Amino acid sequence: MIYLVEHFYSIQGEGRYTGTPSLFFRFGGCNMKCEGFGCQETADDGTKVLGCDTVYAVNREHFLQNWIPIKSAPELLNVLNLYELPNSVDIVLTGGEPLIYANEPIFIEFLKALHANGHRITFETNGSLGVDFERYPIYKESVFALSVKLSNSNEPFSKRVRGEIINSIALNAKEAFFKFSIDADSINLGLEDEILEIISYAPKTLVYCMPLGGNKKEVEANTEPLIEFCKVKGYNFSDRLHIRIWDQNRGV
Repeated sequence: MIYLVEHFYSIQGEGRYTGTPSLFFRFGGCNMKCEGFGCQETADDGTKVLGCDTVYAVNREHFLQNWIPIKSAPELLNVLNLYELPNSVDIVLTGGEPLIYANEPIFIEFLKALHANGHRITFETNGSLGVDFERYPIYKESVFALSVKLSNSNEPFSKRVRGEIINSIALNAKEAFFKFSIDADSINLGLEDEILEIISYAPKTLVYCMPLGGNKKEVEANTEPLIEFCKVKGYNFSDRLHIRIWDQNRGV
């Protein structure tokens, strides 16, 4: 079963295509919790759930009742008819972790239809789940934003860094780039060595660093230290434009 949490038409707020009009599909479920990011969401029963800034799309236990079960590809494709979209608008698939559905027939049918209609497809993925590029060539036509998690996520290294998967995506995808979420404290704790190890699996891949935070205040607090870090290391700074403008992460 595929679960859709939300869909919305906005601009891309992060990474290489910041500012590009994009239709987002946020899917439910993830293979990580990333409680180290320290973001909280309140479930319907009042429980405070800790995780990343989209914990409502990650935590099945407390948020499943708000997810939409999808039983066919046309259900997803019909979302495009709900908006006034320019031709071939960018489609961004995010989560949670969208690649937990990478082998689902409904998902593959959906991707093929998007590509046939001229849409650029971008996956926002943690880079830990493999993709069968030979069995499903549609992934060779897609862009992968590799948001590989760092130690500030509190996930074990063996789970969050899968070198063979990172390398496979970088070699086989139409395009790939790294996108790291970084806070000021992590910069002071020697984050550089972690990043160097991760990007060594795909050394020709562009690196973007984003300020960690689930709201405008947190993003702004981490922005200036991160810009200085990027200037020293030669990485690309990526704002989180949607949070800076709308001070939230849902529906924007």
